[in-house]
Amino acid sequence: MAAATAVVSSRDNETFRGLFSDTWTVTCTLNSASVADQAAGTDTVTVAGVVLGDVVIAMSAGVDEAGLVRRAYVSAANTVTIATTNTTGGAVDLASTTVKLVIARLV
Repeated sequence: MAAATAVVSSRDNETFRGLFSDTWTVTCTLNSASVADQAAGTDTVTVAGVVLGDVVIAMSAGVDEAGLVRRAYVSAANTVTIATTNTTGGAVDLASTTVKLVIARLV
């Protein structure tokens, strides 16, 4: 699949004081490849400072996801992976879109 472009992120630890020791809000442009029926694919987003064990607590996309199942997770240092699974009965090719993520490090 593809790597995200136009990544903008911010980082703070004030929003959820006591629950999280660090948080990131990320906005990026993602142009995923077509996903065949009964297939899966992944895209990656570079987010400086995230490590394994950090959690993606929210993800939104600016397009109708057309029945695809998507989840985001920290897959390596500085990397968030967005996994896409297609069980719709046909291939799906989403338009390029803005994706927003909220990532947190638990205390």
